[in-house]
Amino acid sequence: MAEESAEGTTPPAEAKVDETQPVEKTETKQEDSSPPPTTAAPVKKNANPEADKKRLADLEARAVAEATASADESYVPSPSLLNANTAEPLLKQVDGADLNEFERKDSVYSGRSVPIALRAKLEVPIHVTAPGSVVEYAVDTQKYDIGFGITAEREEGVTIVKESARADSHQATVTGKFLVGAVPCMLIFSFDNEYSWFREKLLTYRITVSPPAQDVIMAGRRRRAKACHKTVTEDLKSATNRLEKAQSQKASLQKEIDRLQKGIDELKKSFDVAETEEKWLLARVELRQEQERLLQKRLASGWEDENANGE
Repeated sequence: MAEESAEGTTPPAEAKVDETQPVEKTETKQEDSSPPPTTAAPVKKNANPEADKKRLADLEARAVAEATASADESYVPSPSLLNANTAEPLLKQVDGADLNEFERKDSVYSGRSVPIALRAKLEVPIHVTAPGSVVEYAVDTQKYDIGFGITAEREEGVTIVKESARADSHQATVTGKFLVGAVPCMLIFSFDNEYSWFREKLLTYRITVSPPAQDVIMAGRRRRAKACHKTVTEDLKSATNRLEKAQSQKASLQKEIDRLQKGIDELKKSFDVAETEEKWLLARVELRQEQERLLQKRLASGWEDENANGE
């Protein structure tokens, strides 16, 4: 059953459950003049369900391939890769998985009857490194609904894969599938029971990350290399233009520095002359002051040898 109204808002309409209901049939009376109704031919059921299954699988594979190609063709290296001191980090992301070590094996993350306490929240982080990986999930709860959302965290920012909302996972399994184009990527599956004041929830989930086939990896790295080459070429052109301007400015500033340095050298010479003259004049002033004092003393008191002879 859904949470009581005291628990919060009513469950959202966008929860992925089967809401198809049987259509009520009503009878209409035929007029006497109308021709008798014709008997509709029985609808033939598909005698080859395997063919239908294969057709749907082919359509899904085609959709995944188109989405992967679109993500690869719009690939733009992150600022940290473009600003790295070496070429390896950028090339590593363009190359993707190392085919010498690659093993196409699904990664499964699951939990069964996991308790989520009232006013609590559970987050399941999943690190995806292979571009073109397909993520499929199935979520069930017992008796009550749960808040459910998915985000993708990358260096460029956070992308909302599935808006967090209350899901009727107690009525039908909530399922979904999506493609991860840009990597590395940290997926956060969030199961939220913070709105509940009364009930613990029991959660069962299964998340499967399916890496792409080897031919998809090979085609993807070529598309990313082409898109990256365009970005690198444009940045090279921009950096070259900026370099030329910086070198021109540097040369101009060096000329100004040389001019100022020449002026400083001339001023230094003048300073040295002035400093030498200052020292000579200081000694001269000191000498003249001493001479002036002694002359004034003689004029005022007389000469010592004259005074001695007068006695």
